[in-house]
Amino acid sequence: MDWDKLRIFHAVADAGSLTHAGDTLHLSQSAVSRQIRALEEGLNTTLFHRHARGLILTEQGELLFDATKHMSKRLDAAAARIRDSEEEVFGELRVTTTIGFGSLWLAPRLPALYEKYPDLKIDLMLEERLLDLPMREADVAIRMKEPSQADLIRRRLMTINMRLYATPRYLALHGMPLTLEDFGTHRLISQNATSAQVSAGAILVRELMAHTIGSRLTVNNYFGVLQAVIHDLGIGVLPDYLTQDFPDLVRVLPNVQSAEVPVFLAYPEELRQSKRVEVFRDFVSEEVIAYRRRQRDSDAEPVI
Repeated sequence: MDWDKLRIFHAVADAGSLTHAGDTLHLSQSAVSRQIRALEEGLNTTLFHRHARGLILTEQGELLFDATKHMSKRLDAAAARIRDSEEEVFGELRVTTTIGFGSLWLAPRLPALYEKYPDLKIDLMLEERLLDLPMREADVAIRMKEPSQADLIRRRLMTINMRLYATPRYLALHGMPLTLEDFGTHRLISQNATSAQVSAGAILVRELMAHTIGSRLTVNNYFGVLQAVIHDLGIGVLPDYLTQDFPDLVRVLPNVQSAEVPVFLAYPEELRQSKRVEVFRDFVSEEVIAYRRRQRDSDAEPVI
């Protein structure tokens, strides 16, 4: 059915007059009459009884008017939600990032976002594969390299380094290595060479493997590496952003670390005006600022 004809029918049924409906729609009476006749012909039915005092809906007209009233209410509600969305945040936001960053840094911080915007629905997609943002496989991405796809708005959030960590219990049992040569009596835990990972981390692991390693465990993501480390299995190659949420981890060989890895947030240009994207972007940026501040304060603490 023609939406324009239905709109005109609804105005006529509501006003009970072709003239009054025409005034509301800024159309002539003859133009309104032609649209009503065309709608009746298309439906093969009579929608109005015409008499000197105006128009009265037929039974079929009442059925159609009931439907257009529901349509009008739903359209008005949708328009109100669209207007309200300038102030309110609701609906689904699809966020993609790596398994390690998503599970170990982002997810633990999301309760604060949901507390502020309880109607927001986040679909958190954790995988190493790069999703196509311009093709809308996701709305927002947080990645450990600058996105190369065109038509993306991008923001550099922070830089991270891969470092060596172990638990106090593991070090109490096996001793603190003082040089890379001491790894002959330790177990190294890292991502495996075939898993998707940042090149800086892979380079660091290759450098470590150039030395004699007593034992080794490889996992295909940093979440698994962390689980092995906190259960006292060995010395792990882990991103430094973990230290604030896992303060008991002890850094091993402080002079050994990867090159800096940039962390970028990106989203399609077409979502520039999205309120959901805006509040998520600002939330992550604020959390990064707080993280950096705590990191600086921690680094400034005197060593006792």
